[in-house]
Amino acid sequence: MVRIKDVAKEAGVAASTVSLVMNKKGYVSEATRAKVEAAMAKLNYVPSEMARNLSLNRTNTIGVIMPSLSHPFFGEVVEALEAALYERSYKMMLCCTRHKENSERTFVEMLKRRTMDGIIMGAHSLDVSLYDDLKQPIVAFDRYLNDNIPIVHCDHHQGGRLAAQALLDQGCKQIVEIVGYQGVSTPANEYHFMAADILRAHGAEVHMLEMPWNAFSYKDFMAAARELFQKYPEADGILGADLSVSACLNAAASMGKKVPEDVKLLAYDGTAATRMGLQPITAIRQPIEELAQLAVTKIINMINEEKDDSPWVLPPTLLEGETC
Repeated sequence: MVRIKDVAKEAGVAASTVSLVMNKKGYVSEATRAKVEAAMAKLNYVPSEMARNLSLNRTNTIGVIMPSLSHPFFGEVVEALEAALYERSYKMMLCCTRHKENSERTFVEMLKRRTMDGIIMGAHSLDVSLYDDLKQPIVAFDRYLNDNIPIVHCDHHQGGRLAAQALLDQGCKQIVEIVGYQGVSTPANEYHFMAADILRAHGAEVHMLEMPWNAFSYKDFMAAARELFQKYPEADGILGADLSVSACLNAAASMGKKVPEDVKLLAYDGTAATRMGLQPITAIRQPIEELAQLAVTKIINMINEEKDDSPWVLPPTLLEGETC
């Protein structure tokens, strides 16, 4: 096995000089750099990533905390984050918090011990006190943790305006919004409130149906859909996350309701799940890949202590479908 000392001997330089070349730190003349690189090529030397990271006090690993991959939004987010990190030569360590007590706390402790370089956090935790006074790099993904941790998110105010206009254009007057558990502080709640304010200002009646905490299963969404139609049989417009609205499409069909003739359905997130059925769902699309790229750029800039004046918020778009 070729060692750094062997490269140094072949190049006729000190081992510390080889280290400077590999880590691109300090001054090394072009002639010396060329000799070291030629020696590495001749000996087929492959640097130890672990040793290099130890010398730089880095792991090149980012922790990602999400509630569940069974939900298409979080699944697409994680896939996009992993791809964006890979492009920047970082690895991802994933933690899904649903059904795992203390897993999030374990990740934060790993960050404190420098087992990873930073965390992108998007879980729906109720106790966020473990992030208080944390000095290591953290970026929140559509989640409020505290005043010191910045958030990458979609412009949900604009999303709410797009949603309200789409429902108003279809003449909806009795609208139900399926909202996430309100004990979780997330910017995503803003699209619900923005849409409701606009709809009510135009004379529509708006009701809110709240999901339980960490409810991400098919059973949870179907239960909410059935409850909605039982409590609000006159509803002519429904707004909610992709799976909530997909469940309403299913429930409406089982009850003999026609979509969009009897009830308009508008999803929020716009994941592939809205495109998969026989009847594509009209949706407000969050720019998931772009948000993931932005979150990765932000966390790496924080790790490297580089100035970053780019925005933290990206706009949504309306995806045409057949349900609204």
